[in-house]
Amino acid sequence: MTLAPERSRTVRRRHDREIVALAVPAFGALVAEPLFVMADSAIVGHLGTAQLAGLGIASALLTTAVSIFVFLAYATTAAVSRRLGAGDLQAAIRQGMDGIWLALLLGAAVIAVVLPTAPFLVELFGASDTAAPHAITYLRVSALGIPAMLVVLAATGVLRGLQNTRTPLYVAIAGFVANAVLNVVLVYGAGLGIAGSAWGTVIAQCGMAAVYLWVVIRGARRHGASLRPDAAGIRASAQAGAPLLVRTLSLRAILMITTAMAARLGDADIAAHQIVLSLWSLLAFALDAIAIAGQAIIGRYLGAGDEQGARAACRRMVEWGVAVGVVLGLLVVLSRPVFLPLFTGDSAVRDTALPALVIVALAQPVCGVVYVLDGVLMGAGDGPYLAWAMLLTLAVFTPAALAVPALGGGLTALWAAMTLMMAMRLVTLWWRTRSGRWIVTGATR
Repeated sequence: MTLAPERSRTVRRRHDREIVALAVPAFGALVAEPLFVMADSAIVGHLGTAQLAGLGIASALLTTAVSIFVFLAYATTAAVSRRLGAGDLQAAIRQGMDGIWLALLLGAAVIAVVLPTAPFLVELFGASDTAAPHAITYLRVSALGIPAMLVVLAATGVLRGLQNTRTPLYVAIAGFVANAVLNVVLVYGAGLGIAGSAWGTVIAQCGMAAVYLWVVIRGARRHGASLRPDAAGIRASAQAGAPLLVRTLSLRAILMITTAMAARLGDADIAAHQIVLSLWSLLAFALDAIAIAGQAIIGRYLGAGDEQGARAACRRMVEWGVAVGVVLGLLVVLSRPVFLPLFTGDSAVRDTALPALVIVALAQPVCGVVYVLDGVLMGAGDGPYLAWAMLLTLAVFTPAALAVPALGGGLTALWAAMTLMMAMRLVTLWWRTRSGRWIVTGATR
């Protein structure tokens, strides 16, 4: 009678060790990414307001472009971890190389689009006459680093699939340091201004991509995996990523609608919204780290044909999602008096943000489960379902968000609509997980 509980505890401890070993470094790497923009902003900000405004517009465009292609990391993680679980390391690395080649092709296509259309894109974002030239300069130079940025995404997916999240953490830290040093040297030492900041970031990104390629190529040679581009493999990577692209675009649309509705509520509301959204994004990094662990672990179990192990890992990660969500929610409530003054001294903005932050805090346990189940289904390669589920969520959320200003609601009501969106995602993801249809074992789905 005592063997079963003891074995259950042993299994939970093993899952806990795996989750922590993968999630903690993943969280560090995720947090390091936005530090690039923060470093650029701190350095460029001393050049002048116009330069900083230009940087803000160009960075928003670049961040949007790169976030659209985050499927390169997600799809690659799932495919590589499956083959790793199946015991075919050579095929796992070969799959990773296909993802990297796809990243290079997409990066070249983005450059071809961004360079000639940079003035139009900057104008589309409503840049002023003084900020526009700086935004165009930064965007055109930074666009040259997009292939490297996409290679980093795909190669990160390869290493995550191989259950290695430490290397991405080390590369992210080194890239951040190099970016900061290069920015100072090129902006002030070489006197290149905002162009120097862009070149510093491009060089740092290319350095990161080079390190990743060295690691992956070394692994490929060790295990006899081909490095040549394979049309069928690249096409398969694109097909696996297409549903995740739909999912990402739907999520981006939700965030854009939310910001647009906040802007209609008034200056205090949009200012408070930016503060709340920045905290929401920071909390998302912590929860996304668990989701990344889920992608890698679930893919490995399914590749190994271990259906029971995949279910047990899913249950344990859901428990982690709830627990971390509760802790994050409590931290938000307790830190509100300290957090808000860091962003604004305007009492109207603080009063508007306070109740919205309570909504965010209450939603964190739900968010925790959503992120985990999202990662589980990604790890299972269940992209088509994720795409349809997010489209359905967008369809439910949009009228709810549009109704907020129409009915005289404020920012708290808008963030209640965001919580409704997360609840909708919870329902769709939980139903899929309970159905068991995501469980498809073998080296490929």
